[in-house]
Amino acid sequence: MIQLRSIVEAADNSGAHRLSVIQVLGFGNRKIAYIGNVVNCVVKKADSTGVVKVHEKVKGVVVRCRKETRRSDGSYIRFDDNAVVLIDNPKDKNPRGTRIFGPVARELKDLGFTKIISMAAEVY
Repeated sequence: MIQLRSIVEAADNSGAHRLSVIQVLGFGNRKIAYIGNVVNCVVKKADSTGVVKVHEKVKGVVVRCRKETRRSDGSYIRFDDNAVVLIDNPKDKNPRGTRIFGPVARELKDLGFTKIISMAAEVY
């Protein structure tokens, strides 16, 4: 459960380190995002040599969330941090980075983020 103004980590090598969520896309006035939701973010901390710069508005998909998420088989999945992977646009769903760090949730495959799943080292 990621709210507006939540600080999240970037789980890719696009150059961003820390982001702040400013909008949840696709749900009207919804203010809470879960795993698989696309969010608008502002880059708060970034590498000077990266693709994205500080204060840039970017779109990202939530890949890890501290709040537990219930799966269809009745089990729950929970991660240690909140993290997003930056994407080009919500229609193409292509990541901006070339590597994904840390585990990602299996639910992303059902939502069409297959490229992120294939680039991730661990899928839970």
